[in-house]
Amino acid sequence: MTATVHAAAIIAGGRGRRLGGLDKSELVIGGRRIIERQLAVLGQVTPHVLVVTDDHHRFRASGLRVCGDRLPGAGPLGGLHTALTRSPGPRTLVVAGDLPFLSGAFLRHLAARAPHADAVVPRNAAGLQPLCAVYDRGCAEVIRGRIERGQRRLVDLAGALRVTEVGRDEVAAFDPDGMLLFNVNTRADHERAIAAAGGDAGLEARAPLACPA
Repeated sequence: MTATVHAAAIIAGGRGRRLGGLDKSELVIGGRRIIERQLAVLGQVTPHVLVVTDDHHRFRASGLRVCGDRLPGAGPLGGLHTALTRSPGPRTLVVAGDLPFLSGAFLRHLAARAPHADAVVPRNAAGLQPLCAVYDRGCAEVIRGRIERGQRRLVDLAGALRVTEVGRDEVAAFDPDGMLLFNVNTRADHERAIAAAGGDAGLEARAPLACPA
């Protein structure tokens, strides 16, 4: 399969409220921060990676291209709009910053699917996953229009686009342990992720508390 994305964007968002304000990207899982785990797999798809966040200081020393929201206050949908408008190419792989178990094989598969669709979006048991998907730059205008009309629910975006859905069985081929699209929102999620990665739960769960970003 030939990759058909030109860049990748990590939607870093803000601090994790349900994690006591911790920076999700700095959480340690399996001995590495989530941001490090993501960069390792995104680099298998494209050399062009940007981070969308309003807190530039969080990534100041990373060497990554950091982009502030062009439509502040619009939540993840605004982050997606920024990713597409700041991307150096017409097709962009967009991932949330709290997904520690993405794999290069799966992301390459997404990149190669349906190059003429507006978006390629996977579905798992929890439903469509629009923050692990490939988007055409043309989606940015649709997204902006929805934001301006107050339609800011990311989960409703698929109904306004030509979407190629990567179904549950297709996803399952890359997800033997059911953790591929697992996201970390709470301390319990963090502990589960550490256990799944075979890390030291006591050490890793304390690391962000000792060294907040």
